[in-house]
Amino acid sequence: MSQLIPVEPFDCVVFGATGDLALRKLMPALYHRWRDGQIPENSRIVGASRSELDAASYRALVREKFIEFFPKEEIDETAWKGFIERVSYCPLDVDKADSNWPRLAGELDAAPGKKRVFYFALPPSLYGDVAANIVKAGLKTPETAVVLEKPIGSDLASARAINDAVGRSFEERQVFRIDHYLGKETVQNLLILRFANSIFEPVWNASAIDHVQITVNETVGAGSRAAYYDKSGALRDMVQNHLLQLLCLVAMEPPLDLVADTVRDEKIKVLRALRRFTAKCADEDTVRGQYRAGSVNLEPVAGYEEELGGPSRAETFVAIKAHVDNWRWAGVPFYLRTGKRMSERKSEIVIQFKDVAHSIVGKEAGKLAPTRLVIRLQPDEGVKLLLMTKEPGPGGLRLRYVPLNLSYAATFTERYPDAYERLLMAVVRGDLGLFMRRDEVEAAWSWVDGILEAWENDGGRVLPYPAGTDGPNRAAVLLGRDGREWFDGV
Repeated sequence: MSQLIPVEPFDCVVFGATGDLALRKLMPALYHRWRDGQIPENSRIVGASRSELDAASYRALVREKFIEFFPKEEIDETAWKGFIERVSYCPLDVDKADSNWPRLAGELDAAPGKKRVFYFALPPSLYGDVAANIVKAGLKTPETAVVLEKPIGSDLASARAINDAVGRSFEERQVFRIDHYLGKETVQNLLILRFANSIFEPVWNASAIDHVQITVNETVGAGSRAAYYDKSGALRDMVQNHLLQLLCLVAMEPPLDLVADTVRDEKIKVLRALRRFTAKCADEDTVRGQYRAGSVNLEPVAGYEEELGGPSRAETFVAIKAHVDNWRWAGVPFYLRTGKRMSERKSEIVIQFKDVAHSIVGKEAGKLAPTRLVIRLQPDEGVKLLLMTKEPGPGGLRLRYVPLNLSYAATFTERYPDAYERLLMAVVRGDLGLFMRRDEVEAAWSWVDGILEAWENDGGRVLPYPAGTDGPNRAAVLLGRDGREWFDGV
């Protein structure tokens, strides 16, 4: 593993500290960075939420949830003791200026001079009020950073309102809009794969690439989140952020360097080049689905409406045929899909190259398959280049489709930081390159709004699909009518 460089001492305040995000992701991430020696001893972590807990109770809760969420990992008791001593708790009604803010201020002012990170593990509707209350309580310093979780709004208008509200309290350089996909090692490696290897960039364009597939599938359902999920659906929850960020990294032009705004300038160009949807295009080039009762991994599961407790038009699956209208990608479709209660959990990017111009082998040797570059983000991170080769042995020419395989687990045998660990340390360092800029968020919403408007006007056709399958049949037709098919492994 590459050398882990300690960050400067900091104070991190996690608003919404008793919520699922804080306990499942943030606190474990901070523990792992402490255990690996990346967090200095004079750093502090303060949990803040409405729950009336004392520090001891909160520390016990953090440990209980760590054991629940990381059952296979043994706690290093020495490291845990050092970490948990730096964790405190402050009961706080974050959106009320007359709440416990003076207590929080007193705790932070007891050791001034360090960078302050305020993590908003909260509903986005609270972001503006909380940002204003931080300023009113005198907690803002020139080096303060605020971290905003997605989704930033539910459409372009609400995203602008949230960005305006936070912007009244903090400068853009202080705002870190997080998308944890940008912290995944394979996502970051995509830039190096493209721009640090001379074999790829000459063919990374419409002359050699037939199409691109981006898939983010989950086997879990909405479950207890159904009431929240029903207000968003798959398009808002996944496409607007995760899938569009992946599309940008695949489609962007080479940046001059990896400085934050240099990379983000190229990503925004891709978002602005996305072809807008008319009502007719949305009907032809998008598919919506909602899971019904079925079976996932041989276990029977309920349908979405059963989990919700009533009828719904929210989509739990969406597939989209998108186009980037510029010189590099003219005529190359980008197929996006994401869904819940799918047949398997996976996130991957498939770059499918064009067929060879002429086959030199007979049909008896086997069918030629296209060259594919498969970048797997989860569950088993890695990169595969799928090629045709001759099967060894006598008896005539036989073809086999085989992968050149880079497995992260096999190649990098030591544990490396997960997405939230990487992103939290980037915030402390002030590295904005792994985070979304305001104009990125709003450009993504502008494109998504066109789809939402078209859907709103077409009567809301949401197709059912059984849980444990790959979505509605029409998702296969989306590619099939172009003579293509979803790639689901060899």
